[in-house]
Amino acid sequence: MNTMKKILKIFFKIFLVLFSLASVILIFFNFPVWKENANAKLGVTFSLRYAGDIGLNWREAYLATLDDLGVKKIRIPVYWDLTEPKEGEYNFADLDWQLEEAQKRNAEIILAIGQKVPRWPECAIPEYVKNDDAKRKTELAKFIEVVVNRYKNNPSVRYWQVENEPFLKFGECPALDVNLLDNEIAIVRKIDPSRKIIITDSGELSLWTNAEKRADIFGTTMYRTIYSNKYGFYTYPIGPRFFQFKYWMNRLIVGQKNAIVIELQAEPWIAGWTTNQPLANQFVSMNVDKLRENVSFAKKVGFPEIYLWGVEWWYWLKITQNHPELWNTAREMFHNQ
Repeated sequence: MNTMKKILKIFFKIFLVLFSLASVILIFFNFPVWKENANAKLGVTFSLRYAGDIGLNWREAYLATLDDLGVKKIRIPVYWDLTEPKEGEYNFADLDWQLEEAQKRNAEIILAIGQKVPRWPECAIPEYVKNDDAKRKTELAKFIEVVVNRYKNNPSVRYWQVENEPFLKFGECPALDVNLLDNEIAIVRKIDPSRKIIITDSGELSLWTNAEKRADIFGTTMYRTIYSNKYGFYTYPIGPRFFQFKYWMNRLIVGQKNAIVIELQAEPWIAGWTTNQPLANQFVSMNVDKLRENVSFAKKVGFPEIYLWGVEWWYWLKITQNHPELWNTAREMFHNQ
């Protein structure tokens, strides 16, 4: 009996120490940050695929993003299955058009290339390589070579992003092959040594180290309110210091000094396809107040660039739902920066 009491006491002390440590860490991560980076520049991710999926004229939405919102920084995914729908047959018309329109307005572009790029289903792999693993890897390298060679002299292309959150298991994707990822990065560096490469990772679900050590610039995602079937809507209990601490730790570990917010939540995270849900559900995790809060949160982290995620949804609300509030709020933000 005495032995059992001693064991229980030891376990209780260990629990108390761990609980106290966790509490201190949580308090630190949520200790207020008052100062915002007033010089942080805003951008967006624009997906022609997603715009089309939610029923928009994607070209109209893209021009509105440039002209009405006044966006000068845009991340554009290069979808492999749309750009090379048949082996060796390329269709660059849509991508060329986007870059030409950006150049007319002196906008800067991040081209996201690879098999995994922004928007569901994440991996945009053509049918002719889906069932042949070795061929997929070989053809992916060829595709990247073609894309980089085509746009390496385009003045509107500012950075390359190689793959999207490659170390996060998410989407309808093959298992991560680190050697393949490293080969993709090496191809881009060899063809276009003049531009920096962005590698991205999850802000909340990753340690960042694997992505940061491969990147010239590291890009973190930043989501505040999410949805799970088990718990419903859930807001991460972390403040800006959480991201500052991870950046500081990785700066010590891998020496990475360049970081941006590549994807800031500015649209809902809900069950199922966003626009198929009632507006009341959509506005739980994203609305005008939350948009302002999220941008303020990101600016308090201190990174120099913040790319918002959801411009297509704002336009959908404005054009099809008679709800221009988020679009108008974003316009104000972009015009005032």
